[in-house]
Amino acid sequence: MMIGLVGAGAMGSALGASWRAGGAEVVTCLEGRSARTNELAARAGLTIVAAEDEVLRADIVVSVVPPADAVAAARSIADAAARAGTAPLVADLNAVAPSTVRYVAGILRKVGIDLVDGSISGLPPAAGRQPTRVYLSGERADELAVIASPWTSVTVLDGDVGRASALKMCTASMYKGTNALVMQAMLTAYANGVLDAFLADVAIMWPDRVPSWHLDVALAATKAGRFADEMREIARAQADAGLPAELFDGVAAAFEWAAGSRLGHTAPEELPPSASVAEVLAGFAPGDGPWPA
Repeated sequence: MMIGLVGAGAMGSALGASWRAGGAEVVTCLEGRSARTNELAARAGLTIVAAEDEVLRADIVVSVVPPADAVAAARSIADAAARAGTAPLVADLNAVAPSTVRYVAGILRKVGIDLVDGSISGLPPAAGRQPTRVYLSGERADELAVIASPWTSVTVLDGDVGRASALKMCTASMYKGTNALVMQAMLTAYANGVLDAFLADVAIMWPDRVPSWHLDVALAATKAGRFADEMREIARAQADAGLPAELFDGVAAAFEWAAGSRLGHTAPEELPPSASVAEVLAGFAPGDGPWPA
C-alpha cells in the first residue's frame, strides 16, 4: 500500500510515521516547505518525491493541511491528478466545516476523484501514546479502513461527506475552545492581581486539570495561527446549523491575538515541560522572536 501525503507538518508527518508502522509506504512532496517540515518528514521516514504529480500516483492520497489551505490543497490535488492521469481515492482530514469539505468534494469530483471526509481527534500519533482517533464518512469510507495503524483508531461514521467534519467541529469547539477560555481567564486574572485566587477557586472544581492548565494554554498558543482559522471554520459550521457565529469568531480573535505573542512564534516541540505559570504568562508578551525571550 502506498499512501500519498499532502501536508507533512507536525500532524501529517506523525500520521505518516504511524502508517509506516502499519506497513505502508508514505510519499510526500516538500517543495516550498520549511526547514522544520523537512526535518519532521525525515524523522518520520517519509519518502520524498520531487513533484506533487508523483504523490498522486499513490493508492490513496490524504490531505492534512491547515484549515485555511484546505480548498487550495484540493485544487492542487485536482490539477496534479489531471497532469498525472490518475484518480486516487482522496481523504480530506482537515479541520473544516461540513460545507467546506463538501465544496472540496465538488472540486475533486470535476476531475473524477472521489472524496472521503475525515477528521482527527487527539494528539499526533506516536508509539506508546493513546491512539489518535480518526473518523471517516462518505460512500467509500470503508475502503480507508486500511489507513489504520498501531498508533491510530479508525471509526467509520454513517452518512455522507460532511459527517466526519461535523464531528471535528464539535469536538474541537470543546477541546480548543476551552483552551481559549482558560487563556483569557488566566491572563485577565494576572492583569488584575488575582491569579492565585483564581487558580485556587477553579481547582476546587477541576483539581486534576488546573495544575497543568498553563502548559495546555502554552501548547495551544504555539499553534494559535492555525487554531484561529479552525475556529472560523467552527463558526461557519455553527452558523450553518442556525446558531450565532459570533461566539467562535471571538475565539478565533483570541487565538489570532495569541499568534502574535512570543509563544505564538515558538514551535510546540520547543516548549519546556517544566515551565512555570509565570513563565508561560510572560510568553504572551507581543513579539516575533521565540519564547522564552
